[in-house]
Amino acid sequence: MPTSTSVSRSSSSSSLAAGPSSESTSVLPLRLALPKGRMQEGIFALLADAGIRVRVGGRAYRPQVSLPGIDAKILKPQNVVEMLHAGSRDLGFAGADWVNELGAELVEVLDTGLDSVRLVAAAPADLLRAGGLPNRRIVVASEYERITKRWIESRGLDAQFVRSYGATEVFPPEDADCIVDIAASGETLRAQNLIVFDEILQSSTRLYASPGALADPARRTQIDRFSMLLQSVLEARQRVMIEVNVDRVSLARLIEILPCMREPTIATLHGDAGYAVKAAVLRTELPRLIPEIKARGGTDVVVSQPSQIIA
Repeated sequence: MPTSTSVSRSSSSSSLAAGPSSESTSVLPLRLALPKGRMQEGIFALLADAGIRVRVGGRAYRPQVSLPGIDAKILKPQNVVEMLHAGSRDLGFAGADWVNELGAELVEVLDTGLDSVRLVAAAPADLLRAGGLPNRRIVVASEYERITKRWIESRGLDAQFVRSYGATEVFPPEDADCIVDIAASGETLRAQNLIVFDEILQSSTRLYASPGALADPARRTQIDRFSMLLQSVLEARQRVMIEVNVDRVSLARLIEILPCMREPTIATLHGDAGYAVKAAVLRTELPRLIPEIKARGGTDVVVSQPSQIIA
């Protein structure tokens, strides 16, 4: 299982600068933080596809997880970051934007690719008609104070920061000149006549671990196994299983154009009539691949969706 070891370092001015707790992480079970809000549906579906059931009963913030050895708790994504940084949670899902904003010292274990968004700077179209921001002191509104102040400094702007608490897009033009906010499709910004003029960072829902948990061999093993299950689902979502029959003469030509994870599986057909070839290929390759397979002698092509793929 490929594991990223990139660490977001905290600065001395960060609200989380106290650093992770030094308490021992050798005691089981694994303490998992699940996200509350818009991330939850996608994460719960990912876990379900990995065979991990999450049941939220009367104690809504302490769900039961079918995977043994897991103590789960539902927290807001910002709190997931804080609790991982503090060491009271071992593993959790959060957005990369909030890890960056809070300056948390965490280890990214897996990028799920879910809830993919951009953190952008946007302003009213009228303000940008002169080719950029006006040459005067401006007001910038955002929920992301640390990131926005860093961006203001990097752009050399004369700007006052105003903290928003949601609905940042409604601040311009009366209460702010521009905003720094997340954008997925950009429809919300366009509805407010705001134009994106700078992209600050890209974010998605990712699985993070506390450094203390990874330093403990027993917990590291649990984390690796948990991540492997999720990675197998993410891999399967990108690929399809393609099966095709081919005669002996055409086999080599077919294999030439058949992408696969390692090598295709090849079996002899009944009556020694040729071969059955099977390979897991990227779904995006199908429009190009299927006509090529037919052109190179492939027959009886079947495409199916695997639920999990473990390399």
